[in-house]
Amino acid sequence: MIPVYKAGILFYIRMIEIFKTNVENKQEVAVVIDLLRMYYQHAEINFDLEDCDRILRIKGEGFCVENVIKILANNGFECCLLA
Repeated sequence: MIPVYKAGILFYIRMIEIFKTNVENKQEVAVVIDLLRMYYQHAEINFDLEDCDRILRIKGEGFCVENVIKILANNGFECCLLA
């Protein structure tokens, strides 16, 4: 969680990032989720392959957007942060 102070009170924020990918099927989803779980065991990771952008969602703490993109790229997948 990301610590944030507001009006002297400490809050923790969980990160949620959404990525556009070229993952095409359930087998590739399983591969990517297994890869990401090696680095981010406690994150919630899911895909929406019905979306035209083949969405990857990661919810958790302590993950780095650039590392997620590199992990997928190093394994033959395209991935970019969806703006």
